[in-house]
Amino acid sequence: MTRYPSPELKDLPEDMRARILEVQEKSGFVPNVFLALARRPAEWRAFFAYHDALMLKETGSLTKGDREMIVTATSAANNCLYCVVAHGAILRIYEKKPLVADQVAVNYRKADITPRQRAMLDFAMKVCLHSDEIGDADFAALQAHGFDDEDAWDIAAITAFFGLSNRMASFSNMMPNPEFYLMGRVPREKK
Repeated sequence: MTRYPSPELKDLPEDMRARILEVQEKSGFVPNVFLALARRPAEWRAFFAYHDALMLKETGSLTKGDREMIVTATSAANNCLYCVVAHGAILRIYEKKPLVADQVAVNYRKADITPRQRAMLDFAMKVCLHSDEIGDADFAALQAHGFDDEDAWDIAAITAFFGLSNRMASFSNMMPNPEFYLMGRVPREKK
């Protein structure tokens, strides 16, 4: 799974084990990132606390699909196989579009997305690749599509956080779970 051995679920602290089992119950499997990062409990807790603060946030104008779209596009720019595959799967589910993740990962400018989402991804990609060049014109381009300064912060924070995640996944050779490849492409089996 990774270059570093993952701890056994039974050996993890109770709070971590409970969270992982909750994810397993919901998705039907344990995404590799949960065990790969669990080798360092303090970092795991900090990582998932910030992840949740960004990705499960109830305020602002970004939808869950928008958030996953940012992750997929910027992770592709960072050549992160794990995040493109895993978050692409979640993107397909939230957007209810089986093709969107592949389109966004390869070339979001030609993807079947709204002009608003394209502006959002233009900003995210600039944060990802050239954050030192962000200026007033970039904020104005977002505002023209209804985004405010707090939304810009969210876009930038998601991009920056997943820049960290991309690098950790890539250097450690974290591989996507096989389950991710079909998620959102074919109907889910009824239980």
